[in-house]
Amino acid sequence: MALAVGQRRHEIGVRMAIGARPGEILRMVLGQAWRWRSLEFALGLVGALALTRLLQRLLFEVGPTDPLTFVGVAVVLGVATLVACYVPARRAARVDPIIALRTE
Repeated sequence: MALAVGQRRHEIGVRMAIGARPGEILRMVLGQAWRWRSLEFALGLVGALALTRLLQRLLFEVGPTDPLTFVGVAVVLGVATLVACYVPARRAARVDPIIALRTE
C-alpha cells in the first residue's frame, strides 16, 4: 500500500490542490485497500472450502468448515489490513499539494 500511495503522490497532490480534504484522501486510500482485502478474502474462502478434505485430516476437535474459525480469521486479517494501510493512508492525507506537483 505504501508503494501504491508513493506512485499516486502526484494524483493525490492534484486532488488536494483542487480541494480534496485530508479525510477524503484517507477514505480513498483505505477504501482501495479494503476492496483488495475483500477480493483476497473471497479467494481465500473459496480456496479453504475447496481444501476441506485435506484440512479435515490435519485438524483436531475442529470441523474443517467451522464458522467461528472462518469468522475469527476474517476479523484478524481485517484488523491487520486496516492497521497496515492506515500509515500510508495518513501519509497520503498529509501530502503538500505544491511539493507533490513540483516533483514531476
